Order: sequence, then C-alpha cells, then structure tokens
Amino acid sequence: MGSLPDPRGEFNSPTHQQPPSFDEFQKQTSLMTTCTLLWKELTDHFTWLEQTLLTKSDSLKSKLQTLDTQTNHSLQILDKRQSTIDDSVSIAVKKAEELKSVAVTSLGEENDVFGGGEGEVDDSDGLLLKLRFYCRRMDAEGMWRFVTGRKKELEGIRAQMPVALGDCVDPARFVLEAISEVFPVDKRAEKSERANDLGWACVLMLESLIPAVIDPILGNSRLLVTPSVKERAKEIAETWKKSLDLRGGLENVKTPDVHTFLQHLITFGIVKKEDVDLYRKLVVGSAWRKQMPKLAVSLGLGEKMPDMIEELISRGQQVDAVHFTFEVGLEDRFPPVPLLKAFLKDARKAADSILDDPNNSGRAAHLAARKEQSALRAVIKCIEEYKLEAKFPSENLRKRLEQLEKTKNHEKRKPSTVPANKRTRANNGGPMPPAKAGRSTNAYVSSFPAALAHVRSPSHNQYPAAGVPQYPAGPSMYGSRSPPSNLYAYSPEAVSPSLIGSYQVTPMSYPSYGSYGNGVPPVYHQAYYR
Repeated sequence: MGSLPDPRGEFNSPTHQQPPSFDEFQKQTSLMTTCTLLWKELTDHFTWLEQTLLTKSDSLKSKLQTLDTQTNHSLQILDKRQSTIDDSVSIAVKKAEELKSVAVTSLGEENDVFGGGEGEVDDSDGLLLKLRFYCRRMDAEGMWRFVTGRKKELEGIRAQMPVALGDCVDPARFVLEAISEVFPVDKRAEKSERANDLGWACVLMLESLIPAVIDPILGNSRLLVTPSVKERAKEIAETWKKSLDLRGGLENVKTPDVHTFLQHLITFGIVKKEDVDLYRKLVVGSAWRKQMPKLAVSLGLGEKMPDMIEELISRGQQVDAVHFTFEVGLEDRFPPVPLLKAFLKDARKAADSILDDPNNSGRAAHLAARKEQSALRAVIKCIEEYKLEAKFPSENLRKRLEQLEKTKNHEKRKPSTVPANKRTRANNGGPMPPAKAGRSTNAYVSSFPAALAHVRSPSHNQYPAAGVPQYPAGPSMYGSRSPPSNLYAYSPEAVSPSLIGSYQVTPMSYPSYGSYGNGVPPVYHQAYYR
C-alpha cells in the first residue's frame, strides 16, 4: 500500500510556480513604451540627418555648378583680355603717334591764337580749344593754373575736360603732374584753410581722366595706364596715407583731401583689400559728400554697407544713411521714411536746445531757425530725389519752411534804430562829441554835423565760428548735404540770412508714422543698432 504524496512538495515543485504580479506587468509595459519612444526618436533623428545631408549635398552641387560657371566666365574674360592686348596697344600707340603729329603741327598756330597760353575764353568752343592747347603741349603746370583760376566756369570745364585729355600723349602722367602741387602733399609756400582749397580741381581732373584712358575694345573694364605711371600712382597713395599723422589723423583730415585720395584710387585702379577698413572710416567720416555712396561701392565696401548705414544712423546722419541705403538697395532693411522723420525730430530738438541755451541769447532765434530750415530743405530734397511723396507727403514740410521764410523776411524789413545810449545834438540830430573832448589837447570837434554812425542790421550779424563750415561749399561735384561742423545743415550756401528777434512761430506737428510724431522717442528696429 503506497503512501500519499506530500502536498507541500507538490506546491514547491518547479513545475508549479507563482504567476507574475500586476506590478511586474506594468514594468514590462513601461519598458516597451520607452523602447518604442527611443526607437521613434532615433528614427526621426536619422531621418533628419538624411534630409540634412541631402540638402547640403544639393547646395554643394549648386555651388559647384555656380563656381564652374563663374570660372568658365572668368577664363573667357581673361582669354578675351589677353587676346585683345595687342590690338589695344597697337590702337593706343597709333593714337599717340597721331596726337604727337597733331601737337607738333598745331603748336605754332595755337601760340598765335592764344598768345602764349594767356588768351581769354568766351564760349564752350573757346574753352575746349584752350584746354586742348595745354593738353597737346603736355603743359601740366599751365593746365593747373588755368583750371584753378576759373572755378566759376566749372561746369563748362567738366564737360570739355575729358575731350581735351584725349589729345594728351600720356593723359595719366599729365594729370598726375598737374595735381602734384597739392596732392599727395600741399607744396605751396602760401596756404589758406579756405580760399586755397583746390581739392575740387584734383577731383575734377581725376574724374575726367577715366574716359580718356579706357580701353578702346574692352571699355571701362580695363584702363590703358602704363606700368610706370601706375606704380607712381601707388607711391602717391602710400605717401598720402603716411601723411595722415601730419594732417591730424583720420578724425581731422580734410574732406576734400579724402575725396581726392579715394578718387585717385578708383581712377588708377589701385584699391587694396588690406586697406578696406581705412576706406570705410574715410567714407563714413565724409559721408555727407554727394559722391561718397558711389565711391564706397567702387571701393568694394558693398558688404560693409549695412554696418556703415547703422553707424550713420547712430551719429544722427539719417539723411546720409538714406542716400547710402538707396545706393545699395537696402530700403527694406532701412526704411527711409522713419529715418527722415527721425532726422526732423532730432533737428527740432536741437533747435529747441539752442533757444534754451543762455549763452546764445542774442543769436538763438537765428541759429534755431537756420538749423530747422536746413533740415527741412534736406528732407524735401531727399523726398523728391527718391520719389517718396506717396509715403511721406512734403506739403506740411513746405508750409513750415514757408512759415520760417516769412518770419525771416518780416524781421529783415524792420528798420534799424540808433542805440539809445548815443548822445545826439538837439538841433541837427548829429552825434555829440565825447563828454571829455574839451579836456583833451588833441581833441578835434567838427562844426559840421557828422553822419550817423552805421549800425549793422541784425540780419547781417556775423555767423559764429561754430556755424561756419570748415571748408567753402564746392561746386556741384562737391554738392554737400550737410557741412562737417553741422550734421543738420545740408546746404550752408543756400541757407537764408540771419533771423533774429522773437522766434514765435507755431511749431508744426508732422504726420505721425508709427512711433514718430506722437511725442514718443523714436524706436528703431534692432538692425539699426548693434
């Protein structure tokens, strides 16, 4: 008879295990969820990497294709330039021989016509003949004296100078010799800060030289300047840069000298990449010059133009910034209308500060009106030049300018009065002799009534030194937008006479535009300031 099995042994046998708990099931579920999420994350990451690689690969292929296209284009240009060298040189040599022959045969005739180079010029044809007279003789000194002595005929000289320089055997050397008296260093014995500023003449001749030396086949892409002359031009540029310390550094260098230097670089094609920072500082320091935006582009400053515009805005030269903006097509990044309104607001604040300055009590009204008028004229001209009338109507600005003009004319019509402390005779109105004249041994008292002492009209007071630009306003090629000493006065020669007395004109509220015109300080986009 067999024994009964032990129930505890059956319960503890390996084949009889306890089922897993619910907590263990939850752990397994959580682990599966985590693995699923990790798998999805890894899948998305590798998908993104694949897409990024494909995008970069396509971009790289596009850049390689563009590079190949540009390389082929550059090689074609180089081949064309190389193949046309002989033809261009032969044309230039033939032209030089012809000019030499013409100069020799006409030398005696021109001496008879102009009397040795001192004849008068009555019209444009006579002016051209006169200029050709000096060019054919390669008389650089005579040409320089002729040009600098006829600044009033600047427009006519500018029109005829390129034609006349075409008659030079070596026009590049001729121009360098002509301007050598004042550039790169002023060699004159007697110098004057204002009357003898001849930078305009240097720029005129350098600008006129370009059409005379362009390649007859390739045009402006290649200038026919001999290696010796080009090397001399480089030496002149280096001499000018070394003389900056003698000129007072970049901060004190004269704007006409800067303009001449930059035009010299462009004319002879000797711009250096390592000097880009120097060019940038020079352009920003003379940004109010009319030609500076175009010069900046020619100097290769296109990539630095946004930073230059931001710097001009931070300096309060918003109108200059607008000119640079339109030159490089950055109107979307730097909207011109807010800049112009900010400029007017700053000018108005400056005028109010002048009125509140106790040191300018006698001249405050005149200076404030002059500053506001200059700002209004600059903005109106900018609106007309870039056709911004639809975005910024100038009607209110013109009314304000007209109001200031009427106030000025009213003050000018006021009669001059004799000061109250003048002692006058009762019978004829003449001035009394000094109170102690009889005591003086050499005192002379006339028996005739003396003429009334001339009292200068308030409208003819002399401008203060701070209001006069350091250099005289140049011709149209030096058309200024704002003088160096005043960021708001854009055309000092066009500013009206002085305005003195009460400045009781009603301030005009400009039409609001965003945050402008509502009494709130203008807030610029972050791109305007860094």
